Amino acid sequence: MIGYIGIDDTDNLESRGTGQLARAVANNIGKKYPVFGIVRHQLLFDPRVPYTSHNSSASIIFEPAPDLDLQSLFYDVRRWMLEDYQPGSDPGLCICIDPDQALTRFGMKAKQELVAQDEARALASQHGVLLEGLGGTQDGVIGALAAVGLSAGGNDGRYIQYRTIRDLTGILSINDLLAAGLHEVRIMNGKRVTEGHVLAEKLRPARRESKAILFVEKREDAWYHPLKLD
Repeated sequence: MIGYIGIDDTDNLESRGTGQLARAVANNIGKKYPVFGIVRHQLLFDPRVPYTSHNSSASIIFEPAPDLDLQSLFYDVRRWMLEDYQPGSDPGLCICIDPDQALTRFGMKAKQELVAQDEARALASQHGVLLEGLGGTQDGVIGALAAVGLSAGGNDGRYIQYRTIRDLTGILSINDLLAAGLHEVRIMNGKRVTEGHVLAEKLRPARRESKAILFVEKREDAWYHPLKLD
């Protein structure tokens, strides 16, 4: 079983971002359950959508215990988010274990067109998914549900936290990156890179094939440069 927590619209123009809150939530989750990573998901970037900066949401991927009380976990995460509520935000929270593919389809739709709260809530109710708006207009339920679906689909977004990647700096070999936990290094045409060195600054591997895959490109210098994919 794999668990997914989706959060969205938790910030305002002066506050910390949703990604920072996701890391705080993940740290708390990690005290009881293994956390695999946190993924940023880019949703529809359109002036008709109210958002703080880029209309991105975040998913936390974790391994639930067999005796997990999902409702209790939901209340815990809900409490942590409300304790850090930012005025003017419209936060949403979603938690699900092994989501149905219908949620992934909803997430893809939210990347391409406008969707309404009612659609998100109806889908969550139909599939027994815990979903709640925690303030403001509650529009964050859309991005929270989309984050869960997209993360479960395994082929969207980029990791903003994955093992020790945030601590890596300097020029590192491909083997160094693989030892740090990355599954693969690839160039944009999909070809694997097995030799050479990478500028390891602010690495944000993509979530593809349910793996952490770093995409890179070769420039004029002698090493590969990391890319950030949505």
